[in-house]
Amino acid sequence: MVEFCKKITQSNIFKNFITVVILIAAILVGISTYDQFSLRHQSILSFLNTLILLVFILEVFIKVIAEGNKPWKYFMDPWNVFDFSIVFAAFLPFGGSSVAVLRLLRLLRVLKLINALPKLQMLVGALLRSIPSMFYVSILLSLLFYIYAVAGVFFFGENDPVHFRNLQTSMLSLFRVVTLEDWTDIMYINMYGCENYGYDSIMSRCTASTGNKWGAAIFFVSFVLIGTMIFLNLFIGVIMTGMDEARSDVEAKNKPKKSVDLLELESKVDEISEMISRLKIKNDS
Repeated sequence: MVEFCKKITQSNIFKNFITVVILIAAILVGISTYDQFSLRHQSILSFLNTLILLVFILEVFIKVIAEGNKPWKYFMDPWNVFDFSIVFAAFLPFGGSSVAVLRLLRLLRVLKLINALPKLQMLVGALLRSIPSMFYVSILLSLLFYIYAVAGVFFFGENDPVHFRNLQTSMLSLFRVVTLEDWTDIMYINMYGCENYGYDSIMSRCTASTGNKWGAAIFFVSFVLIGTMIFLNLFIGVIMTGMDEARSDVEAKNKPKKSVDLLELESKVDEISEMISRLKIKNDS
């Protein structure tokens, strides 16, 4: 039974079948967003969701049985723990909010696709590895935001109270600038003054129009260059480093398997050569 379950879990047919079931589950989650269609076909959709849950339960049982006398080894793989958590959560009582929670849990089934596709696992692993380095990059970016936000309040607070009236509003406006969402509008307001640009519908808030062409241009262009170009490349570099580390880990895990396969092949070749030599001796005699 154990060997049979091992063969099932290692077969490509089983892996592809689970992938297809996950994709069907994802489609069913999307269909549930159409209320009228869901109500008309409620019985069919309920049956399919139950069937998908049974398939996931069966997958867990097969993988646990495949571990033989050490079923706890199944839980040593974080991806298996993730799969088990999604299946187990479907049996928890949620009271009055059960419908919303059930929909959320069905949505989480889509994430099982990560476990079904090794390349996605490597990508997620790379992102998780990058979190510590991304944290330090985020600290640098926060310092940059803080310095420019304080400077923005000092330089543009009177001219542009909508975007730079205080520190928190200034930081929010700079977030808009760094995402390049109409950032030139904010720059032009402070280049030409609020009475000449951008405050047409809210002219009552423009009380002290003082444009500064060169100062505003240098301020915003430098912030975009540093915040968007440099820090974006830093984030990409950190993620790429995480990708290389994740790829090297995958290769390191696969190397022992290859060496074991080579040893088995060498032993079989030796056995065949011995059998051939024995046959030759018998023929000679």
